Amino acid sequence: MKHLLRLLCLCGLSMVVPGVALANDFPTVDRVLYVQECIAANPGHGSFEMTNKCSCALDALAREVKYADYIEMSTATKATTIGGERGGYIRDSEKLQAEIKRYRALQAKVKKACFIGTAAAP
Repeated sequence: MKHLLRLLCLCGLSMVVPGVALANDFPTVDRVLYVQECIAANPGHGSFEMTNKCSCALDALAREVKYADYIEMSTATKATTIGGERGGYIRDSEKLQAEIKRYRALQAKVKKACFIGTAAAP
């Protein structure tokens, strides 16, 4: 009986562990900030609705990219608004521009998948 119980536990654990490894989990604070920024960028919807849609978008994004890549892409995208020479470096860097383009494409993909920016059903 003990062996059967151990075997069942190991089978259950083997089903859970790969899911955790594939989740590419982002730190909680970054998840919260992403959802808050998403909600702020999409006013006019109910808070509950947008919290769920924005959480969906972050989960979809986390499945697509590693956390380190997300940080690089999102930071470069936000930094394009910096004026002067510092911002010019980012705007002139072909590598960073490619990351910005990739990030914007991923954002569009996850927003569409999670119905962000679509009209609410009547």
